[in-house]
Amino acid sequence: MKRALLPELAEVIRSKNAGPYELTFDIIFKTREIFEQVAARKLITPELIAKLYKIPPERVISVVEFAPAKAIKATIVRPLACGDVGDSDVYGAQQHAPLLGLEVEWE
Repeated sequence: MKRALLPELAEVIRSKNAGPYELTFDIIFKTREIFEQVAARKLITPELIAKLYKIPPERVISVVEFAPAKAIKATIVRPLACGDVGDSDVYGAQQHAPLLGLEVEWE
């Protein structure tokens, strides 16, 4: 089995606010076959998201597979409330970076 970076498998990897206290990450895969393999192998899990974002697993609200869009959506508790003192990304649009370096085992 070889390894692939997530951006090689996905056409969209993005983050955004899901209200003032949550961030959501969308991974939309290039093909249905890629999505189905990633989903079947459970490559994107709450534990993985917690590890990537250096947060306790209980701060991962959900990881949802959405087959019609060949996508996986993960939502976490925001480290700081949107617009709070010290918040460097009020829109949450720059928080997907840890996903860009994610390597997964791939056939």
